[in-house]
Amino acid sequence: MDRRTFIASVTLGILAAPLAAEAQQAGKVAQVGILAAGGPGFHAGLEAFRKRLRELGYVEDQALALVVRDAEGRAERYSELATELVRLRVDIIVVQGNVALAALKQATRTIPIVMAQIGDPVGAGFVASLARPGGNITGLSNMAEGVSAKWVELLKEVAPKATRLAVLLDPQNVAHANMWSEIQRAGRTLSVTPLAWEAQGPDEVERAFSALGTERIGAVIILPHPTALLHRSQIVGLLTKHRLPAIYPFRAFAEAGCLMTYGPNMADLWRRAADFVDKILKGAKPADLPVDQPTKFELVINLKTAKALGLTIPPSLLQRADQVIE
Repeated sequence: MDRRTFIASVTLGILAAPLAAEAQQAGKVAQVGILAAGGPGFHAGLEAFRKRLRELGYVEDQALALVVRDAEGRAERYSELATELVRLRVDIIVVQGNVALAALKQATRTIPIVMAQIGDPVGAGFVASLARPGGNITGLSNMAEGVSAKWVELLKEVAPKATRLAVLLDPQNVAHANMWSEIQRAGRTLSVTPLAWEAQGPDEVERAFSALGTERIGAVIILPHPTALLHRSQIVGLLTKHRLPAIYPFRAFAEAGCLMTYGPNMADLWRRAADFVDKILKGAKPADLPVDQPTKFELVINLKTAKALGLTIPPSLLQRADQVIE
């Protein structure tokens, strides 16, 4: 081979290498794992996630494939499902729920993780800060400052005579600790005394409600928790039995008979999670992507429940509602 032929061969090889790599990359189907706590809002959120991916140009099962693992509210399954997703070597994992993310953090420190619904990710130790998360985790927090105080304000609007407020919480949940602090501050401002009640499972929920009658409770806040969603029928039944107005962050409770819900639009959070997935698939590092917070909130009022409790909802509050269930 003469010198000119050799140089031409090398040049063609150099030019062909990136083209071959690009073709291989174009033919790759990205594996996007999803570890979900489940619940009634999950499937609507997943559909919003899928729709946004289509808008971004991803054709499912061609450009990417979703590997969904739904724990259906059973926290004991998270570790097993997280390990399974890591073993399958998915490219990214989208996660719903703090306990699910804790299991994922134990399972991998390298696979990029996108939070779709996580409470207080900084306080829980999942990211270093919202602006600079560091590590392999980024995405969206499902709460913003002031939301917990808003629950107290809304209950005070519909039950102005209430002076004692029960808060059903999980004392092991860091996000609940911050919500509890904010509720206490709002209580002092609105002359309401919040009382904390541990409610991690159905038996504890029963015991909490059995004790409420002796405490002259006027209203209830149920803090977000997969167990609460899983047992919402039980909780709503107890609220009805004790004739107590209550509020929960997500609309599934209002649809089940709770008086009100106020919180972030979950479908919007899932939709925005797809944007994080897109950026990471295009080369961005989770450590460099700031954590976002909710921007869309919704108030749902169950007017049928209000009438059953003998409450008159102020017209101004009904006008502010995103949905009124009659």
